[in-house]
Amino acid sequence: MSTIEDEGFDAVLARLRKVVERLEGGNLSLEQSLAAYEEGVGLAQRGHALLDGAEKRVELLIAGGAQSVPLDEAATDDPP
Repeated sequence: MSTIEDEGFDAVLARLRKVVERLEGGNLSLEQSLAAYEEGVGLAQRGHALLDGAEKRVELLIAGGAQSVPLDEAATDDPP
């Protein structure tokens, strides 16, 4: 099974939607709800990091950087 860090944005978003559906279903115990909420927070953070990386990548391209930057490198604060 892959970890959150290995998943792309679409996979993270799909997992987050499933977590929300489970929480909205109202059939979870308190412990299950807390675990689902924690999972959702982690997924939301990963999704936000992926979006930040994509935004930095687009900014580099707009600024005239003709080279393509891998998404993982764009997610760091260090320029290539």
